[in-house]
Amino acid sequence: MSLGSGLIRFKPSKNLPQSPLYPLIPHIHIQTLLSLSHPSVLAERKNLVLRAQNLDLLKSEQQLSASSMESKNEFPELNRNLYPDIEPYSTGFLKVSDLHTIYWEQSGNPNGHPVVFLHGGPGGGTSPSNRKFFDPEFYQIILFDQRGAGKSTPHACLVDNTTWDLVEDIEKLREHLDIPEWQVFGGSWGSTLALAYSQSHPEKVTGIVLRGIFLLRKKEIDWFYEGGAAAIFPDAWEPFRDLIPENERGSFIDAYWKQLNSDDLETQYAAARAWTKWEMMTAHLIPNEEHIKKGDDDKFSLAFARIENHYFVNRGFLASDSFLLDNIEKIRHINTIIVQGRYDVCCPMMSAWDLHKAWPEADFKVVPDAGHSANEPGITAELVAGNEKLKDIIQRNGP
Repeated sequence: MSLGSGLIRFKPSKNLPQSPLYPLIPHIHIQTLLSLSHPSVLAERKNLVLRAQNLDLLKSEQQLSASSMESKNEFPELNRNLYPDIEPYSTGFLKVSDLHTIYWEQSGNPNGHPVVFLHGGPGGGTSPSNRKFFDPEFYQIILFDQRGAGKSTPHACLVDNTTWDLVEDIEKLREHLDIPEWQVFGGSWGSTLALAYSQSHPEKVTGIVLRGIFLLRKKEIDWFYEGGAAAIFPDAWEPFRDLIPENERGSFIDAYWKQLNSDDLETQYAAARAWTKWEMMTAHLIPNEEHIKKGDDDKFSLAFARIENHYFVNRGFLASDSFLLDNIEKIRHINTIIVQGRYDVCCPMMSAWDLHKAWPEADFKVVPDAGHSANEPGITAELVAGNEKLKDIIQRNGP
């Protein structure tokens, strides 16, 4: 800085970074600086600043209020609570092959928007509580037991029981019920089947809700059945492990296949109980005793374990390990909600994350305090809200 002739001239220091404003203010007259520092000028400047700040604050509040109103109009407050228990208004059995007959039921509004519930496992079957995820005044709710599961016959049968058989069964049921198109809802294995069905028949699908993503890749099966998840649940893992002789533990999936397909029924039951309890003990963030007791039900366990193992030994009958991800383009346009528990041990979040990256257009909801089960509070809330959002879209766009 140099003084002379009433001017203050600034020179940049070699040791300081140059301001981009420096060329714009090469010199300032000293009288100007003195006048700017006068108390009356400073007071007036302060008033101007305060008035400008108040105007900016008012403008921001108005913008925020307008944005909030727009958001509420676009995304109204969604119900996140389960609906009350309801009973089916019709039930039946559909013969889908020379061997297999599947149980189906309808509840809710007979003239409502159809939604089909795809249960987990495979082999898990449906339960009355599955109806409660859907608004019964809006939705025509269709549940069915997949081949060999629940009330479908023959029980626990593995013959002609593949992913593509089930995809065909879903289409046969849709046609049987005279439904032109429907929403698809599936969790765990149900998410696998929902993706496979929707990719095969995208023109029949109005929307999708997925939970606990399972893409049936080798690394997912190895994680849960070959020792990965044991790091988190070693106490639940050891009974599952110890049923298999040490010399057969190179592949637990294959070792269990031998026992689940043994000629001795008691050997099948013992293996089925161990297999089922392992999954039931790991399905919740905090283990659920009622859920674990399902492993003591020999009839349920036999179908659950035999059919699951059958599908996993055969890698889901998919053409490649990344088949479901490779075919996302076929369903990219369909409104979809993905719900995933952060601490899901059965179907770890890596699969949901991979699906999200391949399909960023789908809503992706991570529940921070949940495991795998659809019955955990945070997951239940997001599933109901997902159905409500699709309901809102349908109501806005019309039939």
